[in-house]
Amino acid sequence: MIKKLLRLLTLLVAVSFLTFLLISLSPIDPVRAYIGADMLLVSQEQRGMIEAYWGLDQPIINQYFQWVASLVTGDFGTSLIHRAPVIDVIMDRFLSSIILIALAWLASGLFGIVLGSIAAMKKGSWLDHVIKGYCYVLLSTPGFWLGLLLLMVFSVWLGIFPTGLSAPIGVTATEVTFIDLVYYAILPAATLSIIGVANVCLHTREKLVEVLNTPYILQARANGYTGYKLFFRHGLRNMILPAISVHFASFGELFGGAILAEQVFSYPGLGEAIVEAGLNGDVPLFLAIVLISACFVFAGSWIADTLYYMLDPRLRKGGS
Repeated sequence: MIKKLLRLLTLLVAVSFLTFLLISLSPIDPVRAYIGADMLLVSQEQRGMIEAYWGLDQPIINQYFQWVASLVTGDFGTSLIHRAPVIDVIMDRFLSSIILIALAWLASGLFGIVLGSIAAMKKGSWLDHVIKGYCYVLLSTPGFWLGLLLLMVFSVWLGIFPTGLSAPIGVTATEVTFIDLVYYAILPAATLSIIGVANVCLHTREKLVEVLNTPYILQARANGYTGYKLFFRHGLRNMILPAISVHFASFGELFGGAILAEQVFSYPGLGEAIVEAGLNGDVPLFLAIVLISACFVFAGSWIADTLYYMLDPRLRKGGS
């Protein structure tokens, strides 16, 4: 546990410093982003006062350590776009993003493992070829294009799902129910999960095919086990560990895909917030979301390691 926490701390320091450095070298002007259209009315003296107030007149390394010192005390800064504390902006969008990513992650994992298992058990059949072809097509399909296609079919033509947002228009935040949040997240989640199925499915198939060619499976076949009885008794446990590893490692891909999906569906989550922050020079909000995404990806690998320990008796017994 201590080693994991030290790795997480090292990761956050490296990610935050590199992100801070890249932003400082970019053409983003935080002062212009803060003032907006009235920038032409601001004199050089007023600009200097604003830079001094935000600490932008100091060397980059001093700015970084001041930001870290504020971060340690729980102060993420003030969003230049929303004119509100960064932590409030993040908390306002966090639940929407978590629901979206959770739905996509669960659906892609479930369908990926099921389809991959079917393809492996039916190796060489037409069903195997159909599933592999489906996965290859998905791997080459842009996420934004698939999102636009689903939006056009299920929202515009059929009118089953809303065309965007994460809650009904004209409803206050206190009146929005959990069912509303899930309903508005279905199409964006479907976009992410349909594409995410491919990696899990192909990896599951390859691992299960490898398992089915091992000597103990041949012995099980000789003992009369066939079909899905053979799969559930001998194949599933040996195939599930690599599948879990790949699926939890996809946390980062899901967060990256959520950025595109939220843009297509105008879904107000962290993905849309980080794009908005990047385009408008909202450095405090941008840095905070980058750190959250790093923690999110790290948590995926951490949970995968924990599940490995729980599911593999050799690790619990300390075997090499």
